Amino acid sequence: MENQIIEPSGLRPMGTRKNSKVVDQTVVEIVSDSGEGAQKCGQSLGSISAKMGNGVWTVEIIPAEIQPPARSREGASGIRVRIGSKKVTNMGNHANLVVALNEQVLYGRLAQDAYKEGTVLLIENKWANHELEHIRNQYAEAITEFKAQGLDVREIPMETECLKLVRDAQKGKNMWVLGMLCGIYGRDMERAEEQVRGIFRKKSEKIISSNLELLSAGYDWALNNLEFNYEIPAMKLDVDQVVMNGNEAMSFGTMAAGIELCSMYPITPATSVSHHLAENFEKVGGIVHQAEDEIAAIGFAIGASYAGKTALTVTSGPGLALKTEFIGLAVMAEIPLVIINVQRGGPSTGLPTKVEQSDMLAAIYGETGDAPKIVFAAATIEECFHFVILARKLAETFRTPVMLLSDTNLATGVQPFPRPKINSEWFASPIDQSAWKEGVGAFQWSAETGISKRPIPGQKGGMYTLTGLAHDEKSRVAYDPDINQRSAEHRSRKMAAFQQTLKRPAINGDAEGDLLLVGWGSTLGAIEEAVAKAQEEGLKVSSIHLRFLLPLEPGLKDIFSRFKKVVTVELNYSDKVGDPMITSENRRYSQLAWYLRAHTLTDVDCFSNVFGQPMSPAKVLQFIQNEVKK
Repeated sequence: MENQIIEPSGLRPMGTRKNSKVVDQTVVEIVSDSGEGAQKCGQSLGSISAKMGNGVWTVEIIPAEIQPPARSREGASGIRVRIGSKKVTNMGNHANLVVALNEQVLYGRLAQDAYKEGTVLLIENKWANHELEHIRNQYAEAITEFKAQGLDVREIPMETECLKLVRDAQKGKNMWVLGMLCGIYGRDMERAEEQVRGIFRKKSEKIISSNLELLSAGYDWALNNLEFNYEIPAMKLDVDQVVMNGNEAMSFGTMAAGIELCSMYPITPATSVSHHLAENFEKVGGIVHQAEDEIAAIGFAIGASYAGKTALTVTSGPGLALKTEFIGLAVMAEIPLVIINVQRGGPSTGLPTKVEQSDMLAAIYGETGDAPKIVFAAATIEECFHFVILARKLAETFRTPVMLLSDTNLATGVQPFPRPKINSEWFASPIDQSAWKEGVGAFQWSAETGISKRPIPGQKGGMYTLTGLAHDEKSRVAYDPDINQRSAEHRSRKMAAFQQTLKRPAINGDAEGDLLLVGWGSTLGAIEEAVAKAQEEGLKVSSIHLRFLLPLEPGLKDIFSRFKKVVTVELNYSDKVGDPMITSENRRYSQLAWYLRAHTLTDVDCFSNVFGQPMSPAKVLQFIQNEVKK
């Protein structure tokens, strides 16, 4: 983004906002080739809007390849920003306005039904006069197609305007676009300038000034050249808000939990958790250890946890597969451990930059043998923060690995939420170094709860042999016939003891009706928005959203019995009824549906897909309407 100023001008925009139309929300997309800063532009727009008191949700548009060819239909890179006058919990439906830096990247978004008739398209017009004839022809053909599809096309001289200020328009055009969007939507320019200074805080003052010039020029151009502009009223907030994405929230949650070690190996989309920790962890006495591979990372974390300080390891699907043997060790040896799994598309390397919820069954059943551990899932960015704190507490209380599931939608999405108030109860207790009680085994399981006190290396009299072999209360290898049975019973009993502390899931809507939707993870916002609209139409539909998956929250069978039909809404694969070769006997259900059918013996159906896109409220609403009419 570095730029060279040609000539200075005043920072303050000169245009005047007139006849602004008040809207309660908008959905904006910025799409470009990779490396043109579209995501930084959109993240900044979202952050500015959140700081102004608007509800915000962002979704990154990331190509499957690291650096796809320029001007390729498959290489669209960018971001979607939904801004509202109320709390925003999902990406919304069709975009109201799109900024495109070339025409080719739009085709993929059109194929994904991201736009509708009347969507305003502001497109870079430099391609109309490109030196290569085939590019000029591509641009002209695309403009004709876009207009035929009902898009409101506006050809914008972005590069021309940027070149009035800088010599290289590719570096900084995103800041001009940010200014243009601030002008269109009445964003506070003082906050916008503060945002830009923050982005380039490590750069020279010349570069900061250059980008501020571009920001101001884009704002001015919008007010002087576009006949529309909007106001999105802010919410009335009585508490301070923070703005971050889910991975940043998990990083802050790690520090708030008193965890002092994160050991991980880089993997999309989980890596930025460790990036954020690496920038800040040292300030609170923490260490980020980048291991040579996924197996070494969890081994290192288990070693730290065994020594007395519960550690964290962060990964995504392929990394989770590599960690399974060590997770089994932590279960058998009853070592507290926090595992964050930021789900992506699969199997194998699959869709590394796209969203899915396909790791649920792997998280629950992925290890060989019987290896129960606590598995739960965040549904909001705020929960990404608080659930890391909860994960450490549960790991230490029940002396077990705890796996927290997130996904790409939460990882990269930006949302404001109330600023957490630091609580001393969040933090880990000091390591117990009092003398170990004589005669008590290292695994002296409670007959009622299965829980045992954990000796810490260095405790007087607390020495024991750590083993991955089946063992008795004193950590002796299980040579007697009943020891493995007894130890397995007690490890399972811990899960039952924990389940007894859980509450029934809250029902969103009436406690009985025609249809109950069941979700988990980041689909919460889309489901609840769709259910609210369906209820306004008089449809008898409700929803619940599960956080705890192993063990499951209580009361599900009773809740399900009060509805004519129960359906899960998920971002993982299921066969469609009526597809070739699919019968009632061989049909594969989505993962939560499969799991709930087994646990409740209820005929739970499913609505799912693996398009690699977040669930939209419109798709869920359409499904509800179709189901109720059956």
